[in-house]
Amino acid sequence: MATGTFDLLHPGHILYLERSRALGDELAVIVARDVNVRHKAKPVVPEDQRLRMIQALKIVDLALLGQEEDIFRTVEQLQPDIITLGFDQHFDAAYLEAELSRRGLHPKIVRIEAKDACDLCSSRRIVARILELYCGGRV
Repeated sequence: MATGTFDLLHPGHILYLERSRALGDELAVIVARDVNVRHKAKPVVPEDQRLRMIQALKIVDLALLGQEEDIFRTVEQLQPDIITLGFDQHFDAAYLEAELSRRGLHPKIVRIEAKDACDLCSSRRIVARILELYCGGRV
């Protein structure tokens, strides 16, 4: 299982999902709800559209929106063997393991350290490039 915001889908997201998929037989992806994105700027693309983009990817077997109130509820429902975290995701693996253990779940937590080196492999960089090209760098 992989999780993320997946705003402005780019090659870095694809690399993360490919590496996640390679660890198991199926790949389930939880797309973060708009209200739960607090660690960075709110997504440009609404959650339903981000979900549709992830669902369209061949490497993804199941994609769904996370829960608004309890982000661990979907993990409880899916009971994955492995949960992957991207190299830049804010989750602390030890906290995640402890919280899931408290709920009787014991998936392996794997941090995907690989990252794509392309110039626009970041939603933040894509927005900055758009501003540079079309707004003279001004917001």
